[in-house]
Amino acid sequence: MTDMPTPRKNAVLQRLPLIAILVVAVIGAFTLRDYLSFETLAANREALLAFRDSHYGLTVLVFIGVYIGIVAFSLPGATIATLTGGFLFSTFPGALFNMTGATIGATLIFLAARYGFGERLAARMDASDGTVKKIKDGIDENQWSMLFLIRLVPAVPFFVANLVPALVGVPLRRFVVSTFFGIIPGSVVYTSVGAGLGEVFARGETPDLGIIFEPQILVPILGLCLLAALPVVLKAVRGKKDI
Repeated sequence: MTDMPTPRKNAVLQRLPLIAILVVAVIGAFTLRDYLSFETLAANREALLAFRDSHYGLTVLVFIGVYIGIVAFSLPGATIATLTGGFLFSTFPGALFNMTGATIGATLIFLAARYGFGERLAARMDASDGTVKKIKDGIDENQWSMLFLIRLVPAVPFFVANLVPALVGVPLRRFVVSTFFGIIPGSVVYTSVGAGLGEVFARGETPDLGIIFEPQILVPILGLCLLAALPVVLKAVRGKKDI
């Protein structure tokens, strides 16, 4: 007769995917930083373009696969990967390839976190009383708005935006949809910067990665943030009127 797995053993097995992601992330932070860099892209640009011209379809698949790995394991170089997408494939379809890789990678982190901690933590929050329960209820009532907000606000780290929804019980479909559409502004901006890297390389310069904080870029993104927050504000105002 085989031994039944203990709850403690099950909990460890559930957390293995997330633990593996964290371990790889720490190792990658120290070992890959010098490789996933602008200097590496500049040094290998001709070889990358030649490979793309000879094997376009394969280049697309490899690029998306690498992007998924970078995001899924929270490795350094996500911004460089986005620039590379623009450099190799122009703003479009480069932005689409970037968004696809980022969304799939983010979904893998989301699933790992939810499988390891999220379902149990969300259940505990639902069963709790007081402030914790109010926070959970507030997120549940405004999930779409909150999900789009954390994607649109440039100051929210991508890794955090992947973990928090998993820990509060956000459905997978909502997470995927809000991630794909929520990262469109930032992806298009940085992909367009990457599309102009040929001229930047010719001048021996580095791209301006702070462009997203320029008024002509930041103001429209903040406008989208306000639009996403509008349902939350309206609910709050209506709630006060009903009191």
